[in-house]
Amino acid sequence: MRAPDFQPTAYDHDERYVRDNVGGLVWHRVLARVLFADTDRTGAVYHANYFRFFELGRSTLLRDAGFPLRQVEANGFVYPIFQVGLDFFRPMDYDDPIRIHTRFRDLHGVKVEFDYIITHAEAKHVLCRGFTRHCATNRKGRPVAVDPTTVDIFKHFPT
Repeated sequence: MRAPDFQPTAYDHDERYVRDNVGGLVWHRVLARVLFADTDRTGAVYHANYFRFFELGRSTLLRDAGFPLRQVEANGFVYPIFQVGLDFFRPMDYDDPIRIHTRFRDLHGVKVEFDYIITHAEAKHVLCRGFTRHCATNRKGRPVAVDPTTVDIFKHFPT
């Protein structure tokens, strides 16, 4: 499988956001580095740990929008994942500097969806892309409408 073309450039003088010159979409981004603990015997990131990087991207996006996950939960909402997808293009290795790009894909009813692209921060090539789908629930695990603050962040996410 071939990696997607992805050419992020600065957006609105804010380092936290970029616009993809190919697809035209705006993405939130965060810089990270692969830890030794994320790797397996081959020296590459263990496949399940990619989702930890997705969570870093998602939680940082919400924190930068002024609504950290701790506040989401304090307001009585929980967003368990019910579906994930991941396409691998190149391995991530120990100590690689990476950029995690995250954006809302869709929001409707009780569901919130996010897309992710992880790139090598220096070489710039795409390492993987993926998505997560979440169901809004209350603390008892019952589905509820997506909270108003998340809806507002979704509506005002740069396009």
